[in-house]
Amino acid sequence: MASHEFRTIDAGGAQIRAVVEGEGPLVLMVHGFPESWYSYRHQIRPIAEAGFTACAMDVRGYGGSQKFDRVEDYAMEHMIADILGVGEALSPGRKFILIGHDWGAPMVWQTSLIHPDRIAAVAAMSVIHSGVPERSFDDIIKEMFDDRNVFFYQSYFRPVGQAEAVFDANPRDFLRRFYYVGSGDIDLSQLAAAPPKTSSDTLLDGLPDPDPFPAWLTDADLDYYVSEFEASGFFGPLSRYRNHTRDWHFLQPYKDRKVEQPAFFIAGDRDGAFTAFGMATDPIATLREHAPNLEGAHVLPGCGHWTQQERPAAVNALLVPWLASLKGRVV
Repeated sequence: MASHEFRTIDAGGAQIRAVVEGEGPLVLMVHGFPESWYSYRHQIRPIAEAGFTACAMDVRGYGGSQKFDRVEDYAMEHMIADILGVGEALSPGRKFILIGHDWGAPMVWQTSLIHPDRIAAVAAMSVIHSGVPERSFDDIIKEMFDDRNVFFYQSYFRPVGQAEAVFDANPRDFLRRFYYVGSGDIDLSQLAAAPPKTSSDTLLDGLPDPDPFPAWLTDADLDYYVSEFEASGFFGPLSRYRNHTRDWHFLQPYKDRKVEQPAFFIAGDRDGAFTAFGMATDPIATLREHAPNLEGAHVLPGCGHWTQQERPAAVNALLVPWLASLKGRVV
């Protein structure tokens, strides 16, 4: 990590910490939950060496970026404003390329959808773009899970303070178990054998704590994440999940648009977020419908949710040549 240059960037509405390396057209990487700029540690240098300014930012509320006190400060419109602000600071007056994973994926898809004049191309991992939703995800969660007394992690995250009390008290325990259960290494029969969880259960009930942890996340990696969350806490990260209805209202004016920029997608075949927890029968076909200039879609066998961390070599071998193909074409 000593070789990375941290910058604090004035994005307009927030001070955003980012790692920046290289020169050339800007590639801005946006992470998901519960991660940081560090989730792109394997991508920054290869992208910079391909002739780009590689920037991996801490989303507001995370790591070294500015924290805010209200749930609504973490609404999608503010996330998009931060992305545009960082882009303008590092590449003034020029279009730039976005990469997003997990929550970072909807952030970069929606930024590209709403601001085609600013975004040259977009790549995402784990979460497809399926258009502006017709209903708030809060309503879908209520119908599918809450009304049936079935546990869903986003329902557990909803009450302010509930999950924070557990995660802030022991970030290492939460991160180990959450990273493991989302990874391609989890033995799903372990979970299937446990009694079904109800709405009164907690997230960590029944989640295994692996020993040793899968090799893709070293002890030093985990130590770094733990130190970041010990400093930042979990209120900001969790508040992303508390803005579904606010985000739904914000996006409605754009429901007739598609993401028209060159697009690229990578996911793991053991990633529940990729299949929308079983709700999406053909995610790639859905993505192609809403991002018609999809130039590559790759599903990595055996890979779970933490795509670029679990399979860094495979991700880089796909992503970097696509980025290079954009030079002289869109940037």
